[in-house]
Amino acid sequence: MSQKPNPVMALYQKMEKLPAGKTLFSMAICRKAPYFGTVRPRLQTLRPNYCEALLKKRRAVENHIGTVHVIAICNGLEFAMGVVAEASIPAHLRWIPKGMDVRYTAKAETDIRVIAEVAPGAWENGPEVAVAVRALRDDDTVVVEGTIHLWVTEKPAKKSS
Repeated sequence: MSQKPNPVMALYQKMEKLPAGKTLFSMAICRKAPYFGTVRPRLQTLRPNYCEALLKKRRAVENHIGTVHVIAICNGLEFAMGVVAEASIPAHLRWIPKGMDVRYTAKAETDIRVIAEVAPGAWENGPEVAVAVRALRDDDTVVVEGTIHLWVTEKPAKKSS
């Protein structure tokens, strides 16, 4: 029996073919979860268990020394984690963030790429899934790295009327 395609991944695959489709998809995610919109993430790549987005360095996300504020970066990392989770999780499961462990490793002096990755098969090994996250400058220097921990459970049965 073939598995039903993930609806988020299917929507992304349709939208990425459109002019500005990735931007529109990113904006739709930010509409669903408005706080992500504060860093204006733009999806670059999405495939099962992998998501990469871009945060532009702009005044609204800078700190007092002119670098991208680490909390803005963490917001971007959580965006990438949420997108990869929604695009990868099997249909019978649901997730919720449980915690985030990050290390600040370098100054964020440029635009920032945020990446979230899930190990293949991790969804079925719950109840916790570790999502590896990292943020990189334009020169590929890692500025933040860590793990976002997800609590994964079965979706409750739908009540019949």
